[in-house]
Amino acid sequence: MSEPRPPLPPFDRAAALAKVQAAEDAWNTCDPHRVSLAYTEDSQWRNRDQFVVGRAAIVEFLTAKWQRELDYALRKSLWSFTSDRIAVRFQYECHDASGQWFRSYGNELWEFDERGLMRRREASINDVPIDESQRRIFGRRPDDERGDGFDIPLH
Repeated sequence: MSEPRPPLPPFDRAAALAKVQAAEDAWNTCDPHRVSLAYTEDSQWRNRDQFVVGRAAIVEFLTAKWQRELDYALRKSLWSFTSDRIAVRFQYECHDASGQWFRSYGNELWEFDERGLMRRREASINDVPIDESQRRIFGRRPDDERGDGFDIPLH
């Protein structure tokens, strides 16, 4: 059985914001094993047009993702929450092996178990090619840009 991952449901605004920031921080490590520990052993994902079930498949999926999506940098923003669900908007930037940069825009729906592990994740994502000069997301979010009031821009 996996260790609990606070904050635990039921979520209030502060807990939902903390959960979103923790997810952003973990994904910005680009460490598939570390990221996978936030999910239940049988977690179910829809990521774009792919369906992924279980931690081992999550690790495999993320390993391949970060081999293709180089210099990955992510921002997540709380959209809404209920007692055990959180909706987020996100944007990330990365480049492929040819050097083409992309900004990816998306929405995620998350559902958590009583231990604070995500049991379901649904992600809809659109990619837009950008010039390197258009980048605005560089590595981990600075400490002074964390918490309520730091939404990501729409475009």
